[in-house]
Amino acid sequence: MRAPRRFLPSLPLLSAFEAAARTGSVTAAAHELSLTQSAVSRQIKALEEQLGVALFHRERQTIRLTLGGAAYAREVREALHKISQASLNLRANPLGGTLTLAILPTFGTRWLAPRLPRFLAAYPGVTVNLVTRLSPFDFRHEAIDAAIHFGREDWPGTSMDLLRREVVLPVCAPGLRAQYGFRAAADLRQAPLLHLTTRPDAWERWLRLHAADDLAVHGMLFDQFATLAQAAQAGLGVALIPDFLIAEELAAGTLVPALALPLHNPEAYYLCWPTERADHPPLCALRAWIVAETAADRGDDPAG
Repeated sequence: MRAPRRFLPSLPLLSAFEAAARTGSVTAAAHELSLTQSAVSRQIKALEEQLGVALFHRERQTIRLTLGGAAYAREVREALHKISQASLNLRANPLGGTLTLAILPTFGTRWLAPRLPRFLAAYPGVTVNLVTRLSPFDFRHEAIDAAIHFGREDWPGTSMDLLRREVVLPVCAPGLRAQYGFRAAADLRQAPLLHLTTRPDAWERWLRLHAADDLAVHGMLFDQFATLAQAAQAGLGVALIPDFLIAEELAAGTLVPALALPLHNPEAYYLCWPTERADHPPLCALRAWIVAETAADRGDDPAG
């Protein structure tokens, strides 16, 4: 159902209001929009008259958002951002077919990026925009079509395709392994243990699995697997890293297993998307491609 005209203000009115709300100043808003102060004031007044609601308290030469105006400003700012992003996407790909995908940094650089040319060759009309995310986010509040998620299949309001599971290995520099001469899981407690902030209990889980003391496990913290791997290569300690993310380092011998004692993680990598976006053509293309691309990692039978 189409909204009444009075609830669809023009973009110039909304832009003037948003700029004044964000800067707290008609003068600053006018400078940002390359307008005069009086023009911005008139636009804000016209918006208030159209809505029938006061958006600002006016006190001498200053303005202050009303309670309703503050809430409205947040919604308008988000709407203008979406319009701006849609315009940028259209300019980048006039034929349509833009997909914004949130990725985990190291998974994105080590696994996805080298394979993306194959996807783009298969679907030349699709433009993929990548944004990195270390912490959880909400599809309702961010302009993201899909995400690579590591965890369990328990993300409410989304649909998910399993991509792959992972095997985690304790790895270190060859010199560190020679220095400590590890023979059993308990021996790793003698060396510095390196930790990933998004997996704070990883070492405890590994130690418990292999019947070693898991109390008071401390060590340096890193926010990405890439920097964690670099630190381990530099000899700073032993790190728990998924083997597929460090395949090159293991092949080159710059990282070696401290012990051949893996941990098969119960969590997995998933492609996730808001259920209501399931029919978005670029997303359908990505789903078809990435599920086929990860079939071998899941142990799927390619013949069906």
